[in-house]
Amino acid sequence: MTNDEMLARAHEVIATEIDGLHKTDAGLDATFCEIAKAILTTLEQGGKLVVTGVGKNIHVGEKIAATMASTGTTAVLLNPVQAMHGDLGMVTEKDIVLAISFSGESDEVIRLLPSLRRIGVKIIGMTGNKTSSLAKDSDWVYYIDCGPEACPFNMAPTTSTTATLALGDALAMVLLEARGFKKENFALYHPAGAIGRALLFRVKDIMRTGDRLVSLTESATVQDAVVAMTSAKSGCACVVDAAGKLLGIFTDGDLRRLLSDPASAPMARKLTEVMIHNPISVSLGALAVEVLHIFEHHKVDDLPVVDAEGCLVGTIDIQDLPRMKIL
Repeated sequence: MTNDEMLARAHEVIATEIDGLHKTDAGLDATFCEIAKAILTTLEQGGKLVVTGVGKNIHVGEKIAATMASTGTTAVLLNPVQAMHGDLGMVTEKDIVLAISFSGESDEVIRLLPSLRRIGVKIIGMTGNKTSSLAKDSDWVYYIDCGPEACPFNMAPTTSTTATLALGDALAMVLLEARGFKKENFALYHPAGAIGRALLFRVKDIMRTGDRLVSLTESATVQDAVVAMTSAKSGCACVVDAAGKLLGIFTDGDLRRLLSDPASAPMARKLTEVMIHNPISVSLGALAVEVLHIFEHHKVDDLPVVDAEGCLVGTIDIQDLPRMKIL
């Protein structure tokens, strides 16, 4: 195949899967809501969501279960083969099972259903075949109408697994909001990695203080700011009034713009003439994730930190975040 042929085929595959997602979206109906409510009831009664599937769908199910668990919906993955050799012990009568099989006839899943019934759980069947064995033996059937697979033989699970994964994400996010799950809760389940640090760290944990904080009075000049910023290895100087309240900020970028016109004798100018007045700031108790949002949304590199009275207590330099593994 030539490069053009390869790219053309790749575009066709993605277009087919996108079209499948559109069909899946159009097929959302009251059944989806009934399933979400059934899972919510299960959780309220102390049960959990058990996700099962085989082949490609066990990988899809693993992702769905992981997303559920990380967003407050207690969920586990049950391998249907291992279930018949003891793993059924993880299932209780309080639970609800999400069984995934696009054909609805996957042997390993179908053989598992009677055992699940004996335990007494309710079953949600997620399938592309309304008249399948899975559909017939489920309490709720979610029909996935996503169109043909992207495989040229219409055999390899492609469009169907993408659609199933998207439905799992949709269900997880609906459950998240229905249960009032917050960022703080999310942080508890993600203590490691950049997500965890951004959600667990607060401004007070990452801000510059003491010798690394440049705080100057209204009488300070640009020369004073340059000396202080160099000493503190800081990219900004903050200006405060006699009570310590933040008035403005002067950054490296402001300095470079001033120096582009040396005829104006920039070093002797008062900071209050050239600083950014009433700059964007963040409160002492804010989360690091809020700081990330401010940096991204407002395109700034330095952020003053103020207390409840508006007094300067620190600064955050965007360059510090990668070192703390927050970015």
